[in-house]
Amino acid sequence: MSAEVLARLPGQELAMAFLRRAAERPHHAYLFAGPEGGGKTLAARAFAASLLCPAGGCGTCRACRLALADRHPNLFLVEPEGRDIHVETVKQEVWHPAYRTAPEPGRKVFVIREADRMNAAAADALLKVLEEPPADAVFLLLSARPHELPETIVSRCHVVTFAPLSEAFVVETLVAEGAEPERAAIAARLSGGNLGRARHLALDPDGLAFREVARRALERSAGGPAGALEAAEEVLRAAEAYRKDLTGSLKDELAPFLDERGRPEEAYRGAVRRLEERHKRRVRRAERDYVDRVLLAASALLRDRVVAAVGGGSELLLNPDVAPGPAPTVRTAAALAAIEEARAALAEDLNLNVRLVLERAFLRCGPS
Repeated sequence: MSAEVLARLPGQELAMAFLRRAAERPHHAYLFAGPEGGGKTLAARAFAASLLCPAGGCGTCRACRLALADRHPNLFLVEPEGRDIHVETVKQEVWHPAYRTAPEPGRKVFVIREADRMNAAAADALLKVLEEPPADAVFLLLSARPHELPETIVSRCHVVTFAPLSEAFVVETLVAEGAEPERAAIAARLSGGNLGRARHLALDPDGLAFREVARRALERSAGGPAGALEAAEEVLRAAEAYRKDLTGSLKDELAPFLDERGRPEEAYRGAVRRLEERHKRRVRRAERDYVDRVLLAASALLRDRVVAAVGGGSELLLNPDVAPGPAPTVRTAAALAAIEEARAALAEDLNLNVRLVLERAFLRCGPS
């Protein structure tokens, strides 16, 4: 058995060694537990590829390429919609397909990201499947808060623990992958040790664009009420551009399952429908995801100003490449609180008007 694909995740040797052994005779359910950014998602993709690949995870065949991109027809992916994973999602994406014939010969793999966000009814629906699992199905649950999952679910899974990644390790990995050392250090600091996020920040030419949007928004908000409204508008324009970029990616995702006329092949209609629905959810989330990223960057920039104001050194800064500049400590701390309140409000209530939340936050960041 190849399992080459399971040798590619750095920093989690114990977890990956366990998965290499597990791929030979897989259990029906696994819980990947560990902090955000520790590699759980990458490991789940690699493990799914090893289960779906005829050679056991060669890393190069069609099955591996599709599984590593979350696009294999036999791969079913569940993510939160808003704050929760709802029972209807579990029934449609897990329960019903688990007992049906797979689109392609071989196993079916079900990946549930942020599994701790299942509501009680969704957890009950999943439990029924785990109690009587189909012989050809493997379930992968991912969670940074495994203690919030029902014990009845955890007890039916093999738990695979992912350790936190140190900042030094993230920097070393990024440099080995071709990032400039200074950019790698900035990315590791900003990502809080999240290797996937740090990789995007360090290796994508536009990886730090959202921070520039945040910096300009804070500058505008310092000019008073008119500037605060302009700041909110600039963030929303950038978020809309990001959403439009995502919209055009669906065609490439569907290409492997379409015939020469561009229509879904009969055997892949279900897979195409899932990809389309997943894409719609991603596009719906895109604006808020980008806005949250900008607000998080603004929060980090304001935090650095507070650190500098109280005499903290550059080693304490989240943005060591950006000079914090002088700032009144109390007013800057109030602005930081306003930004964090906006982030929390948008995460808590999906019906809030994003523009109004941003305008209120940036108005509070300006001069009193």
